[in-house]
Amino acid sequence: MPLEAQEYVVNKKSALDWIIERYCVKVDKDTGNVNDCNDYADSIHQPNYIFNLVLRIITVSLETMKIVKALPPLEIHPLDLKEHDVAE
Repeated sequence: MPLEAQEYVVNKKSALDWIIERYCVKVDKDTGNVNDCNDYADSIHQPNYIFNLVLRIITVSLETMKIVKALPPLEIHPLDLKEHDVAE
């Protein structure tokens, strides 16, 4: 996996970390219900669903970072700065 894929961040986590956190098997301690994303993959008859999802997340992350890095620097007009943002 390219390390650059970790640069795309959503809510202070890389998109890959975010999706892996949500797709781990979890057991509700109150009910004992198991939340297993592999059950969904089985129900749609796509055993490679999670693998393909990770590949798509990597692609989106890499392509998004290419776009972001190609953007010009953000220029903020001095009148748009708050008083405490102005360098002395």
